[in-house]
Amino acid sequence: MKQTLTLKLGQHLTMTPQLQQAIRLLQLSTLDLQLEIQQAIESNPMLELDEDDVDSIDEPDPDSVEALTDEAEKTAGVDEDAGDEPDSERSGDPEADSDSDGPQADGEWQDEIPEELPVDSSWDDVYQPALPPVASGSDYDHEERNGTQDSLADHLAWQLNLTPMSDTDLVIGTAIIEAVNNDGMMTQTIDDLLQGFDPELEIEPDEVEAVLKRIQQFDPPGVAARDLSECLLIQLRQLNDGHALLADAKALVADHLDLLAAHDFVALRRKTRLAEDELRSVIDLIQSLNPRPGSGVGPDETEYVIPDILVRKEKGKWLVELNPEAAPRVRINNDYASLVKRADNSPDNQFLKNNLQEARWFLKSLQSRNQTLLKVGTRIVEHQRGFLEYGEEAMKPLVLHDIADAVDMHESTISRVTTRKYMHTPRGVFELKYFFSSHVGTATGGEVSSTAIRALIKKLTAEENPRKPLSDSKIAAILAEQDIRVARRTVAKYRDLLLIPPSNERKRLV
Repeated sequence: MKQTLTLKLGQHLTMTPQLQQAIRLLQLSTLDLQLEIQQAIESNPMLELDEDDVDSIDEPDPDSVEALTDEAEKTAGVDEDAGDEPDSERSGDPEADSDSDGPQADGEWQDEIPEELPVDSSWDDVYQPALPPVASGSDYDHEERNGTQDSLADHLAWQLNLTPMSDTDLVIGTAIIEAVNNDGMMTQTIDDLLQGFDPELEIEPDEVEAVLKRIQQFDPPGVAARDLSECLLIQLRQLNDGHALLADAKALVADHLDLLAAHDFVALRRKTRLAEDELRSVIDLIQSLNPRPGSGVGPDETEYVIPDILVRKEKGKWLVELNPEAAPRVRINNDYASLVKRADNSPDNQFLKNNLQEARWFLKSLQSRNQTLLKVGTRIVEHQRGFLEYGEEAMKPLVLHDIADAVDMHESTISRVTTRKYMHTPRGVFELKYFFSSHVGTATGGEVSSTAIRALIKKLTAEENPRKPLSDSKIAAILAEQDIRVARRTVAKYRDLLLIPPSNERKRLV
């Protein structure tokens, strides 16, 4: 095979490192961005937190970026044929004018610095204790704020260790606790538990059943039940026997729980022979029980959201601004930047040049992210002003293409901006994706947002007669009266998304 040289002309898209960095920062959430900024500050000595300028969240320090950049472009040597990137991006590394504002020569400043510096502060003046002393009688609870909450398994194991029983029963109890899920229900049968024990222990099913009954008396009430009926019965047995309808509630849970789940109140009255008022009281008692007893025990998994955009109404106008607390403010350290010397190719000076250039790119990427986020948030507020004024029923149809055209960007960019970014409004905190929805046509040729239709379905089911709840067909007919053409299956799909049960399960005794 003969080797030859050929010349080809073609086009291809090349992403510069700074463009890749800008795209990566654009899709980061607030918490991820804070971590990224912290890592950049730790790795680049040219970057520092701007703790003084509280108003400039999306603008870098002009003295530390623009001035240094302009000076660098004037003084640094540029190889224009080095690559395909623009001159503004590939111009020589930024420098500061070390002749006018920079430090003196190395030998001059070492003569001015004494060998021993005076120390006018003590260790305690600089490093304060992590926690201030707490006066007696204050509301500070160290255990509550710094302690960790036990899981359900730890809670049950603690009670098991306090219960006097034999070593074999302890082994059985430990196996039972391991078979309890986070909701407090058993995930294994007694036969399954028996297969996991050592055959030399010769454990009988009656022994497992006896230990299980003891654990079912542990806190929380209803724990270690094998099904919902047993869970509710355990809780009913722990109530005061003086309750008037306690026996009827136990009988209903033990024998007719399927009829209660189907809301077949006519069959329940016939089976239990209870009057309507008595049956309503029994159902209220059963509904006061906890079908998931383990849900209240364990660590709190609450996730907190930091909004990226703040929206408020002032003097009749909706104002959109970035949250100043969403990300730390960063700037270039002028002291380090002034150490960059012109026409110096030493390793130390080259290190400073490279870090200054990276710091400038990082600040530009942050600024681009903030400007894009603010621009997209402003357009969303302009389009969904009806939602801010009147609620979900006034939500308008909106897709990514609409915002992309409004801000002159690609849809993929809008998708990155609206993912894991949140907006704080007078109506709550919403992800930017929430404001986008498909549309449904109306009889008059208009369009209605699917979010608005779901809000209408939720409103209709909340105001319906509990004795005769609205069916999906009836809801579709009511929406048709409002010129909204929605099929019955579409109503059923939206109702499922809202976690609203069907009409037969929404039937109530009032």
